[in-house]
Amino acid sequence: MSNERLLKVLLAPHVSEKSALLADASEQYVFKVVPDATKPEVKQAVETLFDVQVQSVNMINIKGKTKVFKGRAGKRNGVRKAIVRLVPGQEIDFVGAE
Repeated sequence: MSNERLLKVLLAPHVSEKSALLADASEQYVFKVVPDATKPEVKQAVETLFDVQVQSVNMINIKGKTKVFKGRAGKRNGVRKAIVRLVPGQEIDFVGAE
């Protein structure tokens, strides 16, 4: 895979209470990824960008909600997330990033 593709696979870390609990308890981190990302691409992108060893990757597709605003129906965009489990003893520090 090209370096350019690896830089585009990860969009952002997903910050929520549940993802913070996962990071503290079991060395799992949640990222928003592009819709066509695969597990090997996500694994290689995390390993190269953060210099850590990845144990496993789980992918989740979340469908967009249908909402009504002022009587008009609309649909929000869906999102694809990757839950990355690191090898024990390693961590990613988003706050202290330089």
